[in-house]
Amino acid sequence: MTQRDALFRDPERTGPFAFDEHVARVLPDMLSRSIPGYSALLELIGVLARETMPENGRVYDLGCSLGAVSLAVLDGALGRNVQVVAVDSSPAMIEALGQIIQHRPDRGALDLRCQDVLETQVVGASLVVLNFTLQFVAPAERDQLILRIAEGLQPGGVLVLSEKTRPSDPAEASLESLHDGFRRARGYSDLEIARKRKALEDVLVPDTSATHRSRLERAGLRPVEWFRGLGFVSWLATKSS
Repeated sequence: MTQRDALFRDPERTGPFAFDEHVARVLPDMLSRSIPGYSALLELIGVLARETMPENGRVYDLGCSLGAVSLAVLDGALGRNVQVVAVDSSPAMIEALGQIIQHRPDRGALDLRCQDVLETQVVGASLVVLNFTLQFVAPAERDQLILRIAEGLQPGGVLVLSEKTRPSDPAEASLESLHDGFRRARGYSDLEIARKRKALEDVLVPDTSATHRSRLERAGLRPVEWFRGLGFVSWLATKSS
């Protein structure tokens, strides 16, 4: 069972943010209380799988953490022979995901891989999901990763890219204070918010929306913004048939 996130109440928790066993225990609560509309986005990914996933489709969930996207895809594509490759570089996340799925009858459809997404070969994919993952990849590596994903997509295949975005003008900058208010409304204190922001410095490095769109287009994909919650944005990026 997931625990309530109180990690940053602890004054001893210092240093850069890491996806360790402590984060694994609270991650679902952390995400739902930190990302506006997170559960709705997962539901939409399940709808996407239900409506578009072909028989024998291959899916890559890159930066899968505890497998919320992978399970949404399997639930959405119920009855079809879908294979989901779930990749995360954190041993704690992959171990916890293995425990989560151990009693699911469709667990054989999940290929769990503990590896860096930069090392993952994407081949014959109908769907690839980077759900708040690219922001943790070194900026110099992002273009090449998106290009490799695009090359590994089937014609007509889709990349779902979800990211926290960096404001590009003063109007967008106001969304950051609203995001703090969103977190306060869900029980985080100003001290917790400040400590987590400090921990994420140089670990989570956001791009602007325009940078993401440009990167997707350079890789030969056609992006459409299909979801936004304040500065958290998700695109459907389709490879031409």
